[in-house]
Amino acid sequence: MSKNNENKLVPRLRFPEFRNESWKDSELSKLGKTINGLNGKSSEDFGTGKPFVTYKQVFDSAKVDLSKCGRVVIKENENQNTLLKGDILFTTSSETPHEVGYASVVLNEPNEPTYLNSFCFSFRPFSLKQLQPEFSQYLFHSPTYRKSIGVLAQGITRFNISKGAFLKIKVPLPKNPIEQQKIAACLSSLDDVITAESKKLEVLKEHKKGLLQNLFPQEGETVPKLRFKEFENSGEWEVKTLGEVFTSFSGGTPSTSKKMYYEGSIPFIRSAEINKTSTELFLTDLGLRNSSAKMVSKGDLLVALYGANSGDVAISKIEGAINQAILCLKSEFSNSFVYHYLSGKKSWIVSKYIQGGQGNLSGEIVKSISVSFPSKPEQQKIAACLSSLDDLINAQSQKIETLKLHKKGLLQGLFPDVNEHNG
Repeated sequence: MSKNNENKLVPRLRFPEFRNESWKDSELSKLGKTINGLNGKSSEDFGTGKPFVTYKQVFDSAKVDLSKCGRVVIKENENQNTLLKGDILFTTSSETPHEVGYASVVLNEPNEPTYLNSFCFSFRPFSLKQLQPEFSQYLFHSPTYRKSIGVLAQGITRFNISKGAFLKIKVPLPKNPIEQQKIAACLSSLDDVITAESKKLEVLKEHKKGLLQNLFPQEGETVPKLRFKEFENSGEWEVKTLGEVFTSFSGGTPSTSKKMYYEGSIPFIRSAEINKTSTELFLTDLGLRNSSAKMVSKGDLLVALYGANSGDVAISKIEGAINQAILCLKSEFSNSFVYHYLSGKKSWIVSKYIQGGQGNLSGEIVKSISVSFPSKPEQQKIAACLSSLDDLINAQSQKIETLKLHKKGLLQGLFPDVNEHNG
């Protein structure tokens, strides 16, 4: 390979018809100009009026959904910038460098004057043939662009990017505009698949939500609305508290100042990890013996007592030690049946028992919760039905994650790294 070829800016993955064509790195200042969002607005101006693109819209999606805009009052003769097709909207600042410079592209011409929130700015290309909107939505989410933004955001307290520094960023562009179209079409078709599979996932979740409402008796009722045929004449369900059915205990945390208690082989399960197959921390035998941490078995029912996920419930996937923020429930009854019952009642449990937004339950509160129990065979049938649906939901979720990883790989391969080329 010649030295000239070695210095060519080309992506790792190419469509065959473009293999003999190189790319160029272009400074953003040569491709377009920045335009400010709304200015001079107070809280009273929002809620009615003209559409404006919110910060959340920009951060959440690579393309602007104009149907989800907020509303802002724009007075007659007021000097505010409006958006056009092809504008690329960027988040200006954030508490973390990861969230700075997120991009969302206006793919369609707005039907009416539409504005941009004051926490973002717009980049307007000089030519939509040179920087095509459909291509931009992927270019500005590519690893090479994110790397450039990450460099700009380093070392700043609130992680801001200045428009001057932003305009000096170099981005890779194919010399042939048709290659932009081809890349955009490829990634867009993958997005369509991801969207379709995500809708399937939502349908499965809604189906499960309906089953949870109908396979268990509602408040004040003794039988469910839906019942498997073989149990239709089995009579009323029996109401018991969890404390009557389960033995229970919570755990504790070994002293974090003693290193000999950690980095052992015993998984240490914290409240956010009750549904996981691995843990971040591991205890030693010494740490377990010298603390109130307690061991749980695979298959035990775990309830998060406090923290951000207070009220979450899970069947333990591992054997390990739990901390004080988890209640373990053990019983001869079907753990899976009670798991599904409690997971379907989480919002009710939170609204009834967690006061003041503190996110705290107690073992006594959990044990006082009443559950309606059918016979063991009916419990098993209900649990098997819902567990099989969970398997479908998990498989669908994994399918979507696999597609997203594939897209991530394409974004890495279809765009050359400008930083390496210039290095």
